[in-house]
Amino acid sequence: MPADTLAPTLRVGLLGCGDIAARRTLPALLRVPEAWLAAVAARDPDRAKSFGDRFGAPAAASYEELLTRADVDAVYLCLPTLLHAHWAERALRAGKHVLVEKPLAASGADAERLFRLADERGLTLLENFMFLHHGTQRQVAALLQSGRLGEIRTVSAAFTIPPRPAGDLRLDARLGGGALLDNGVYPIRAALRFLGTGLTVAGASLRDSREHGVDLSGAALLTAPSGAVAQIRFGMEHHYRSWYEIQGSQGTLAVDHVYTTAPGHAPVIRVGVGTEHEEITVPAEDHFEAVWRFFAAAVRGAEAEHHGLRLLSAESVAQAGLVDAIRSAAVRTRV
Repeated sequence: MPADTLAPTLRVGLLGCGDIAARRTLPALLRVPEAWLAAVAARDPDRAKSFGDRFGAPAAASYEELLTRADVDAVYLCLPTLLHAHWAERALRAGKHVLVEKPLAASGADAERLFRLADERGLTLLENFMFLHHGTQRQVAALLQSGRLGEIRTVSAAFTIPPRPAGDLRLDARLGGGALLDNGVYPIRAALRFLGTGLTVAGASLRDSREHGVDLSGAALLTAPSGAVAQIRFGMEHHYRSWYEIQGSQGTLAVDHVYTTAPGHAPVIRVGVGTEHEEITVPAEDHFEAVWRFFAAAVRGAEAEHHGLRLLSAESVAQAGLVDAIRSAAVRTRV
């Protein structure tokens, strides 16, 4: 820690040296004064040392050793999907706050159990959906609260990416691969944010790969208690799309490049009410930095972040349950 640091900072240990950690999450952490990288751990000691040298932190001998360190307050989990729930539980039982890459868990039961454990132990558990912390979401929330769109009738959302190369972890069923868990959770999360956590699955479809044993793409129709619906699409065999649209009784808004917004990109919210159309430009920001600031403040017990964390936790549990329900309800096509 820098010698001139006066305010207490959140001391973070990295568990799993994944690609997103190297490219975006750790560089953002180094730019945020509220948190500090204290140690890193990986299955491969050489990889842990390489990460540690690159980001200025010592390498722990193992995941287990990192969880025993007194100089680690919180753990950032960047592991394959099917390892998230196991190591999140290990970290919580070790008394560490946890920021975990999405999805937190591959089942609704696991997600519910983990949030219950965090609550019992007075610890912060946050699933890392960066887009929810971008200024775009605050602007959209303000527009909806203003009543300009009227009552929400439909949410349409899509997150699709091009085909993955051979060897990509997202094609490995043993590690929790598949489009539903990788990018399908983003439009599900958008639907939950705008229609609430009481959504049910009215229908779903999945395209399964014979070669890899994972779902390559899919769609679902979700219904809210009000009768409003969400139409979501996801996949990793498509032209890139990262978008949602909210249609109300009086107007519509849409945002593109919304889930993986580049730090230099200024998103545009397109609003149509009657015959009038408006484009609202949101200032560019790095939503990875925003997540770290939120997480550190939530750990400190800041009131605004505590309220936001309760909503995020409820959404995470509902999201995991919807993933279960989509799998169960889906008409499957093997390709």
